[in-house]
Amino acid sequence: MSTPLNTLLDALFPRGHAIAVNASVLTGTATTDDGEVTVIGTTDRIEVGVDHALVLADTVLASTAAHPQRPIVMLVDTAGQRLARRDELLGINGYFAHLAQTLDLARRRGARLVTLVYGESVSGGFLSFGLMADHIHALPDAQVRVMDLRAMARVTKQPLEKLQALSLTSPVFAPGVENYVAMGAVQSLWDGDLAHHLLDTLRAPADGDHRAALGAERGGRTLAAQVAAAVSQGNA
Repeated sequence: MSTPLNTLLDALFPRGHAIAVNASVLTGTATTDDGEVTVIGTTDRIEVGVDHALVLADTVLASTAAHPQRPIVMLVDTAGQRLARRDELLGINGYFAHLAQTLDLARRRGARLVTLVYGESVSGGFLSFGLMADHIHALPDAQVRVMDLRAMARVTKQPLEKLQALSLTSPVFAPGVENYVAMGAVQSLWDGDLAHHLLDTLRAPADGDHRAALGAERGGRTLAAQVAAAVSQGNA
């Protein structure tokens, strides 16, 4: 069971917060020991659609326009992207790309991007904003997965039983937050004093993407860093 939103906000921001919830989208600001942060996110296991993506993107653009170096904290609880005819006809992939580009703009202007998965994080609803952060963390009871094994079997044309067997030995095929920690996609699990964890993360250097290296170090992705290095050096 995921942590109730109000409990989470009070634990993360004991100095105070002004965060609105509209159609299960979070937008607002909060106070830390180091100053103000912008907060965006989702709740109620929402399926993120084009309208939600626009609200999140607008909040990011407003933050980077008024306060270019203000950190942006992203709180994630989503069941994925909205699988609705209207969203598909409008080109939901373009809205998600726009949201990702606003976060990239904020980063290039000096904003720190931090994600905390406190509920579910699934597929495009997570990829379009939460996975864009400099640092990605999760609560111990969070649920993280990119694709259900049954859906993966349909897409890859592989027997479900084969994928289930692979998931027992390879974190790449297995859902669960511990597997994403092993792969380096989630940097760490936060327990105890959440405000302290957040402050430490905001003060940590943003020195590039180390997820592949973490995955190799933790044994969850043994080849990703090696292959990426070979490609960047022109040896592949």
